Amino acid sequence: MRKVLLVTFILLGFFTISKAQLTTAKLFGDHMVLQRNQPIIVWGSAVKGAKVELHFNGQHVNTRADENGNWVLTLNGMKEGGPYNMIIVSGRNTLSYTDVMMGEVWLCSGQSNMEFTMANALGFKNEQKVPSPLVRQFHVPNRISLQPEKDLEGGEWQAADESTLGGFTAVGYFFAKKLAQQTGISIGLLHSSWGGTMAECWISKESQLTDPNLEARMKAMPPTFDRMKQIVDSTIKFYSFPNMPVTHYKIEELATQPPSFFDKWQKGTTGAWEWQGKWASYRGEGFMEHTTRLNPGFADKTSVLHLGQTDADMKLFINGNPITPTLVNGNLQVNLPAGTWKTGDNSILINLQSGQKNPSWWGIGLNGDWTNTYIQFPDTAFTLADHNWAIMPDLGRPYHFDFSPNSAPTTLYNGMIAPLLQYPIEGVIWYQGEANANKAYQYRTTFPLLINDWRTKWNRQFPFLFVQLSSWGTMPNSNQGSDWAELREAQTMALSIPNTAMAVTIDVGDANNIHPKDKADVGYRLAYEALNSVYGLWNTNRSPLYKSVEFKDGAAIVSLINADNGLMAKDPYGYIRGFEVAGADHKFYFAKADIVGNQVKVWSADVKQPVTVRYAWTNAPIEANLYNKEGYPVGPFRSDDWKGVTEAAK
Repeated sequence: MRKVLLVTFILLGFFTISKAQLTTAKLFGDHMVLQRNQPIIVWGSAVKGAKVELHFNGQHVNTRADENGNWVLTLNGMKEGGPYNMIIVSGRNTLSYTDVMMGEVWLCSGQSNMEFTMANALGFKNEQKVPSPLVRQFHVPNRISLQPEKDLEGGEWQAADESTLGGFTAVGYFFAKKLAQQTGISIGLLHSSWGGTMAECWISKESQLTDPNLEARMKAMPPTFDRMKQIVDSTIKFYSFPNMPVTHYKIEELATQPPSFFDKWQKGTTGAWEWQGKWASYRGEGFMEHTTRLNPGFADKTSVLHLGQTDADMKLFINGNPITPTLVNGNLQVNLPAGTWKTGDNSILINLQSGQKNPSWWGIGLNGDWTNTYIQFPDTAFTLADHNWAIMPDLGRPYHFDFSPNSAPTTLYNGMIAPLLQYPIEGVIWYQGEANANKAYQYRTTFPLLINDWRTKWNRQFPFLFVQLSSWGTMPNSNQGSDWAELREAQTMALSIPNTAMAVTIDVGDANNIHPKDKADVGYRLAYEALNSVYGLWNTNRSPLYKSVEFKDGAAIVSLINADNGLMAKDPYGYIRGFEVAGADHKFYFAKADIVGNQVKVWSADVKQPVTVRYAWTNAPIEANLYNKEGYPVGPFRSDDWKGVTEAAK
């Protein structure tokens, strides 16, 4: 018995010593970059009441750990330089961090296009041969939390070299590379991003409670993940079976139902269920049905059904008949004989079963490029990438929830921003908005709320530079409306906030890929904005933006800023594309345009008295070809404030 007690006491003593060891926050380590010309705060833990000494670049400061073992020390601001060693001592414990640089620290945040790594970017192989020795990155680990965290779960500083460069944020690296070239100063990147996330994930609870649009959801935020599971489960059941009991369907029974049976199901589209309806975080099985109406003449034609990709196992029925798709070049498809389809309504019914073949699973759905989801007949094709899919989770089979940041607001602020707040930064570069496009009008207030929130939390009105959404998706005109155009407008409106700047990128996107690979142009454009507004290195590498319009003699005369040296059309024949005009009837027509000095004259024979002009007002304005003489694209704009397609979305 005495031996057992002795071992117990030894173990307890070991754990006590381990807990009391000298530590710093995870942000501190070898190869780190500290912000020049600002006081530097260093913090960590030690034995309760123990003296802690910090030695760095000729400065020596000390304090004592408080009753909880926490300590904080502050160094006076220093100019750029290094490498230095940082030594921290408490009792017999010593921490030594080497290769520490004083330079510029920029927070890189947003969603997947900021998360996009160098390994996937155009030009990576060439960059890998000669990476910038002045660029370093700390990659903040992904973490969602219901409460603000005091420290990160991990992470380390890495200098850009041949072995590490592939993991750097591509936009951030090219941004930092250009700054380092122009200033000769070390640039540290705090990379804190998460793909597919909405801006509301990144804003603190306190700020969201001040916003009328966000307050109610913030107040309803569950205090624990267990409570969140209960709420989401109830929500999914109510959403899927409104005013009816939960039903456990079987695919064979559903296959006998007429297309009208599925009218009561919620509507959705192709793509992971994670991003549509109330099914975010749902992990289980489910059903999808698409009713396709065909005119006479298609019943006797052969066809090929393309269903894109899915991480689930699939059972497929067409008009009640079981069909087995095959995998061709990574996409599911099936060759169908004549007689498969009929005149009128045709039902495509799918049972997605939880194969979970992909380790980074986002849930069931039909994924991949929308151009891979269609019915191909010999002489025509019908897209299935629309919002006419009826969707139903299979609640009769086992299911669970994998919560993502979008499951609750402020979770990424808590887990990935709050732990950074004491670390001084020079500014922020931000690439986000795709996930907020369906609420673009509300982004007019949500985005400024985020900017002001972070500035308040850091207690500094730092520069906030951001990327305007690139080109992706379809090309509707203004008569149809565009949520991405409205999101770009909301981003442009944020330039009214002092000390902000925007990089226009509609010309370096990919209409078929929401993650364009050209990240060098994006990073460089952000860097030129920083060199102008932050470092006083004036340059003209900036996009023209809308200033004003005058209507006279049946034409719109548009004036732009950043066009002092003139404009040009990137077209072998000199034609300017991308403009529309409308009269008082709000009906838009594509317009002709001429460059007149540093202005643009826009007109249409179909609109005798135009009252508004729009440019690049579409999801993917790939035809827009107006640039300034420096080669930078004119930013999308409209001169009217007519109601858009997202104004009612909250």
